[in-house]
Amino acid sequence: MVRIMTEKDIQAVIDMWYSTPNMALNNVDDTPEGVARFLRRNPGLSFVAEEQGAIVGVILGGHDGRRGYIYHASVLPEYRSHGIGSELAQACINAVRAEGIVKMAVVLFAKNSRGSEFWQRQGFVKRDDLEYQDQFILPALRVIT
Repeated sequence: MVRIMTEKDIQAVIDMWYSTPNMALNNVDDTPEGVARFLRRNPGLSFVAEEQGAIVGVILGGHDGRRGYIYHASVLPEYRSHGIGSELAQACINAVRAEGIVKMAVVLFAKNSRGSEFWQRQGFVKRDDLEYQDQFILPALRVIT
């Protein structure tokens, strides 16, 4: 079952991320406080998938008023290839579309070929004409993969 993510889900989602291979997390944004801040900034745009009361998938969705963005979409390995990821993606896309946003983006690691194939099946187009850059602006940032 896919439903809107609430702040009550945050710890279970973080626990799920730590149980998911190859997730890149950090000690600022991916804390309970950081995820709560994201949910409050983007109400009704993030979703979880549950099986027998346990969270097995999640997608964080948001927008900046112009473009929609997907963050930390994941499904536990044992629940993949059952349509859960597609259901989460469509729920997020539909919610962002309802906000009047007409274009979505997702950023993933170049080595994540399975993820790239998944997003292309969802209708996303790989862009070779862009370069992604970022900067950590808080000195205590730690990335966990």
